[in-house]
Amino acid sequence: MKLWLQCPRQVNRRDSILGKRDKLLIKILSGTQDNNIPFDETCNLLAHFGFENRIKGSHHIFYRDNVERILNLQPKDGKVKAYQVKQVRKAIIELKKGGFNG
Repeated sequence: MKLWLQCPRQVNRRDSILGKRDKLLIKILSGTQDNNIPFDETCNLLAHFGFENRIKGSHHIFYRDNVERILNLQPKDGKVKAYQVKQVRKAIIELKKGGFNG
């Protein structure tokens, strides 16, 4: 995200600079595409942010020190459910407020 803010070009330039993880983070934080967030990429993003993952059946449970909420994600047609995306967004914001710079 920081690269996009420093880039003097328009939106098409942003797409070429940002990686998949950054694009996904923008989608999640923007809140405009909660029904269209890929499940596997979201799991990878949470792992990047230092969340531990425990799997029980179809439930992927993510937890981390310094974040009070526990995230319980379930795939639906390869995507994260919309209400769970909102929970992920709140957890990432909470983590960022705590000073995480990943």
